[in-house]
Amino acid sequence: MNENTVRFAVLGMSLAIALPVAAQPGDFRALTLDDKTTAGVMMGSTGGTTSLPAIVGNSDRANRTCLGFGDPAPDHTLILKKAVSDLSIRVNSGGGDTTLLISGPDGVRCANAGQPGKDVKLQEDNWQPGTYQIWVGTVIPNTNRDYRLSVRAK
Repeated sequence: MNENTVRFAVLGMSLAIALPVAAQPGDFRALTLDDKTTAGVMMGSTGGTTSLPAIVGNSDRANRTCLGFGDPAPDHTLILKKAVSDLSIRVNSGGGDTTLLISGPDGVRCANAGQPGKDVKLQEDNWQPGTYQIWVGTVIPNTNRDYRLSVRAK
């Protein structure tokens, strides 16, 4: 072995030791709210060509129109261990014209920003305990935007 070969071998072994083989990201896809946890943040990325109303329906329990495109599988899961009188869900993508579709034990809830280039916020009362599936969509299909989804129970 010559000197350069030894240097590359040592460098390669150093990198292998310093870097994990597979990074294990935190779970940014699910959130459970209970007596101790009343707020949290989940992260994700929009994108996809699936019509989200085709999954949950064209309108929600308050007769609001459901909009958006995304992936067929939900982006997040929200578990409420008890009834919540007031819940706020906000998307921050830096103004990506986002939409929210939420399906749970008390029906479907939909929201959109109502203005181009705005992120969506949904604040409603009377959330029943159970598991909610959340889709974060965009008005235009295949729009990729990283976002933070903030959830707060009052």
